[in-house]
Amino acid sequence: MGGIQICIYVVFLLCSVSLNILLVGRYVYVNGGGRRWWSEEEEVAVGWSRKAAEEAEAVAAISCSGHGRAYLDGLVVDGSPICECNTCFEGPDCSLFSPSCAADADSGDPLFLEPFWVQQAANSAVVVSGWHRMSYSFSDKTTISQELEKLIRNLHAVVGNANTTGRFIVFGAGSTQLLNAAVNALSPRNSSAPAKVVATIPFYPVYRLQTNMFRSVDFEFGGDTSLWKNCTTSDTASSNLVEFVTSPNNPDGKMNRAVLECPNAKSIHDHAYYWPHFTPISAPSDEDLMIFTISKLTGHAGSRFGWALIKDEDVYEKMLNYSKFNSIGVSRETQLRAWKLLKVVIQREMFDFSSTTMEERWERLSKALLMSNRFSIQENPPQYCTFFGTVRRPSPAYAWLKCEKEEDKECYNVLKEAGIIGRDGSLFGANSSYVRLSLIKTQDDFEILLHKIKKLVGEELDGGKSSM
Repeated sequence: MGGIQICIYVVFLLCSVSLNILLVGRYVYVNGGGRRWWSEEEEVAVGWSRKAAEEAEAVAAISCSGHGRAYLDGLVVDGSPICECNTCFEGPDCSLFSPSCAADADSGDPLFLEPFWVQQAANSAVVVSGWHRMSYSFSDKTTISQELEKLIRNLHAVVGNANTTGRFIVFGAGSTQLLNAAVNALSPRNSSAPAKVVATIPFYPVYRLQTNMFRSVDFEFGGDTSLWKNCTTSDTASSNLVEFVTSPNNPDGKMNRAVLECPNAKSIHDHAYYWPHFTPISAPSDEDLMIFTISKLTGHAGSRFGWALIKDEDVYEKMLNYSKFNSIGVSRETQLRAWKLLKVVIQREMFDFSSTTMEERWERLSKALLMSNRFSIQENPPQYCTFFGTVRRPSPAYAWLKCEKEEDKECYNVLKEAGIIGRDGSLFGANSSYVRLSLIKTQDDFEILLHKIKKLVGEELDGGKSSM
């Protein structure tokens, strides 16, 4: 009997020792970099992001001669990402310049800020795990990051460009989605006639194009505000009006104010460019509905993130529902990136870089056109800026260039023949003697544009001398 008990004790002892060896071995294996076996409750092993970081840094280190960039999700040749070159540059490393290439000053692609973000690589980088925010909503059952909303309110307080007190916030896929969400929210339902959506010439073409695309029984585009300014006419008095007020304006940079004062008129204030690098901040905007976008603030147009500050709760609910039904809110990855970027922006360094860059571009362009009688650009009177605490000139995103001579009334074609691609003034509701030139693209784009402008003005001056 005693021998049997001894055997049983030995067996239990061996089982206990074996189990402990197995557990210790598993611990060493998991934490030593071997294959991991964990349940959902276990902590993720440290170092999981290392491979992703190494891949991103390897691509960022690819040399494109300062005239392009390689991307992790870019074109791949022979298993490696290749350079995507700036306009007029080509070759494997973007080192070959094409002198006959036209200056592309058409789009509002805000790549002038790219050098700043290269300098801020460590502070602005985001590593997104494969399981990041897989749900449709955050833990509070909303589609809006509370931390990002707090940061946006703090940013406006630091910059001083908008009053967020008593305002609701809605996120959108850039300002584009929010513009139509606002039109939809401000247009009465079951009205006898659709609301008229209007803007003051020259106006951002998307107002007309998007309103026409989504035209419904509730709203339609009504043209220039001057057609609806008289509140006593039968057409105006019987119509609900939604006015787009762009300030600073695209294309001419003017600080527009609402024109319509009729009781049946409501306004949407598009403040995409109301940041210190484009215009002096004179006072916080305090409108009922204000729209901003990260595109013209940080330059990250591809991230598609914007927000609206809304005073009226009913309008807020309608815009929030529009966003939910249209796209179920904004991508969680986009919100994460926006949060990371705005944490850098709120430190103010970006505004020093962006303002200096835009001021230098305007100074050089103005100097190049100073002696021309054939071409002119808008005046930018200096104003006091509360953000910088000094008097500064506006440095708008675009030059609103005018061909002054009657024979040059098709200004877009005149510039095109000179190798400059702008955006025809007629697209903004203005006459064809105007062309919008983008000043916010890459430094390469600006240098090529400036070279073409100087050449054009030089030919004008040489022609004047030869005719004397």
